Amino acid sequence: MPIQWHGVTAMSIDEIKNQENNGLAQPTTDLIENLAKAKDKKKSKKSKGIFEVSTEAIAKKISKKTFETELEQLQIELVKMQYWIKHVGYRVVVIFEGRDAAGKGGVIKRIAGPLNPRGCRVIALGTPSDREKTQWYFQRYVQHLPAAGEIVLFDRSWYNRAGVERVMDFCTEAEYQEFMQSCPEFERMLVRSGIVLIKYWFSVSDEEQEQRFLSRSRDPARRWKLSLMDLESRNRWVEFSKAKDTMFAYTNIPEAPWFTIEADDKKRARLNCIHHLLSKVPYEDMTPPPLELPSRPLGENYVRAPRNEQFFVPQVY
Repeated sequence: MPIQWHGVTAMSIDEIKNQENNGLAQPTTDLIENLAKAKDKKKSKKSKGIFEVSTEAIAKKISKKTFETELEQLQIELVKMQYWIKHVGYRVVVIFEGRDAAGKGGVIKRIAGPLNPRGCRVIALGTPSDREKTQWYFQRYVQHLPAAGEIVLFDRSWYNRAGVERVMDFCTEAEYQEFMQSCPEFERMLVRSGIVLIKYWFSVSDEEQEQRFLSRSRDPARRWKLSLMDLESRNRWVEFSKAKDTMFAYTNIPEAPWFTIEADDKKRARLNCIHHLLSKVPYEDMTPPPLELPSRPLGENYVRAPRNEQFFVPQVY
């Protein structure tokens, strides 16, 4: 049956799945605009008690100059941290979870950007295949765990089962209950094996999330980030909040606690997350000294091939 969201008819889960399978799950600007207009009309009637409200929403925005200066210093520290991790054989797993458009991708981009990709991998798995659906649930994640000297950043993780799969009925009740019982034990096993497991939850308010959805819809270069499934998740805001609370109750264990990041202010969230991550790794500065480049010997007998025998990219710019 169609679902009403802010006075606008949304698609059912089955319709969303069918459209995504057919490659038609691209939201339109008109749909988002209508949702925004309906939301404005209803804003005065909405009960704010059921929505997450970020304490950063009322804070003064950090300036771009300050953000870039602080980010540069933190990224230098990230490079130092990676040198140390490689030297001592540390293994680090960082999990990024949160609502759609909460800013997980932006933080991951700033963390991985300055690091050597040979030692820092970003894992963002898609929908499991038919074969993977028959495996032990954690199996497809285990193969991506780090070896000595590596950092793995999970852009969403095995917690899909406690969130989207639970709320959208993509798993059975038995599968959900099994996950909630198994997940803490699985993570304790990882920690006992020597893996440092850090879990971040990005919290974003209802109003801020909607503004980010609108921004993505209007920007052709970022419209791929918004799907009909994202819109359906907005319709189930309270259900996701309840699922998150239950997930925390089961999996906020001493060996691998959850750290919540207020993410209404993207710049602050990025800086705070990177700063906290650095504080969780006891690294020392092991940056090697700069290399001195020796004079390059001349190739006395080398003759370059004629330019007219090569293909060059046109100088358009």
